[in-house]
Amino acid sequence: MVEYINPVTTTFSVPDYIVFALMLGISCGIGVFHAVTGGRQKTTLEFLMANRNMNPIPVGMSLVASFISAITFLGTPADNYKYGVGYWLYSIAYVLVGLACWRFYIPIFYRLKLTSANEYLERRFNKVIRIAGMLTFFLQMVIYMGIVIYAPALALSAVTGLHLWGSVIAIGVVCTFYTTIGGMKAVLWTDVFQVTVMMMGFLAVIIQGSINVGGIGRVFDIARDSGRLDVWDFRVDPTIRHSFWSVTIGGFFTWLAVYAVNQAQVQRYLTCGKERVAQKALLLAIIGMLVVVCCACLAGIVMYANYKDCDPVNAGYIKFSDQLIPYFVMDIFGHMPGLPGLLVSAVFSAALSTVSSGLNSLAAVTGEDIVKTISPDIEEFKYTVITKLLAAFYGIIAICMAFVASTLGDILQVALSIFGMVGGPLLGLFSLGIFFPWANSKGALVGLISGLIWSFWIGIGAQIYPPEVFKPPRSTRLCPTANSTMNSTMDYDEMMNEMTTTMMYTTAAANVTVAAARPAIAQLYALSYAWYSAAAWMVTWGVGLIVSFMTGYTKPHEVDPMLICSVVDGMYCCLPERWKKHMRCGVAKYERPDDEEKAYEDGSPGKYHPVDIKDGDNQDGAPGKYRALDKDGDAPVRENGERDTMM
Repeated sequence: MVEYINPVTTTFSVPDYIVFALMLGISCGIGVFHAVTGGRQKTTLEFLMANRNMNPIPVGMSLVASFISAITFLGTPADNYKYGVGYWLYSIAYVLVGLACWRFYIPIFYRLKLTSANEYLERRFNKVIRIAGMLTFFLQMVIYMGIVIYAPALALSAVTGLHLWGSVIAIGVVCTFYTTIGGMKAVLWTDVFQVTVMMMGFLAVIIQGSINVGGIGRVFDIARDSGRLDVWDFRVDPTIRHSFWSVTIGGFFTWLAVYAVNQAQVQRYLTCGKERVAQKALLLAIIGMLVVVCCACLAGIVMYANYKDCDPVNAGYIKFSDQLIPYFVMDIFGHMPGLPGLLVSAVFSAALSTVSSGLNSLAAVTGEDIVKTISPDIEEFKYTVITKLLAAFYGIIAICMAFVASTLGDILQVALSIFGMVGGPLLGLFSLGIFFPWANSKGALVGLISGLIWSFWIGIGAQIYPPEVFKPPRSTRLCPTANSTMNSTMDYDEMMNEMTTTMMYTTAAANVTVAAARPAIAQLYALSYAWYSAAAWMVTWGVGLIVSFMTGYTKPHEVDPMLICSVVDGMYCCLPERWKKHMRCGVAKYERPDDEEKAYEDGSPGKYHPVDIKDGDNQDGAPGKYRALDKDGDAPVRENGERDTMM
């Protein structure tokens, strides 16, 4: 006799709501604690930068939590459930991203003593480019926060019966309140708490789910039989959703845009106060990201092992694949009062922490790039109040964007697509300034606009003409709902043969219809979402360089070496100096101050100072020519005998 798998009908019990409220109370309590202790968030240095004295452990855990918490908990297991464990290859990209940030990007931001990452763009180019970078960051973060608020609300509605949009509003309101009073310290320590809870949730799902099917070995056997362990796809085809190349190379640029130049992450690095401490935090973050992605992928195939004969989505038990994790939690833990509340709270608290960091970074960028530009001498108290009000304002915007996120499809792919579509051009803009000394402000602006146009053209086109993606099979043969209308007298093998024949004819007819409906240009939109960031990055700096050379490129010796990261110094430190001098393309060598920590505290820029140049020589925002200091460490002497102290 066939044993059917019935749909899950259990919802939250009273103990679940108690645990849920307790977990939410702890998250809010951390915010309240930091609002009434220490400096009580009365200065922007404390509210936005945690006084620049944070320990690397909470910063590292916060780097893990801030961008992959709620999305990872819901989207990654669902993605692995549907497509297989190809997503695991992102772990290789994470390691490469960490090394690149460590060597090339963190040193630049630390030597300049920044609060807003966009300050770099003004120093390297001009004010217009700084504003352009700020607006691009706004676009990325506002859309992303809408997705992050919508994701846990979707989870709650699936398992508790709460109204979806009521949950969205509740999450947004609580998060806005928490961010406004807690400051950066509260954001960081709440991240520590929610990452711990999230890992508890993953481990609980993996352990209990594996026990249900006979052990972890059985899980891998089932996944292998269904083709979900086929990771090493080396085909050089940019339309393949998850090939080795698209995930490792394309994923590298996707996450580099997040961890190298995104204000929310740069702001976390700078809370450490010292470059070495920030690099330690980044090392911890790399390790944490590897652990999280492995657990998320494993949770996905554990779910498939449990539902290999009754897919809840195809059976109609749930509407979206992003509801798989909360549905699975209620399935295996519904008989254990309190535990479902704990696991769903992990998603909820993750969203709170992620969005709060986004609100904090948006407030910092708006304050530094707009408010202080308009009123540079604003009183500290007034400026702090304004930044808190800005955080509240962006919380309202994020709630509105959650309604848009509900129409965009699978949350994981949408989130990574947004990173690529907006983050790729932003990464290209910063890379143009950091690695290409010939770039000028005209090239930077045209390059950024070109990258955004290209990426949105491809991204929106992919929504209109979705690419065809291969999905391993998912069965509903043991779902009573799916089988209730079948002829009870039909032999099972006869039934499967009939279904196969019907599917062959249906698929053939569908292919003819789809081919006729899709225009030729739709093939361009078949580009894997994993390549969005890499392609936009190439368009941005490529167009930027071309325009720079067409409009009068910046002479490399006129660029402040503080603003350039020489690849030869970053990667080939063992080469003879006479070789590296030529490979720097005319840019002077930047030398760190002897006392690096003291230099960061007093703002010392290194052993180079600019010298005056004639009017008209310093076009497109180029900072001026640079000479080394004299042997006593003083600024160089001009021809008229005066010391050059221009900064």
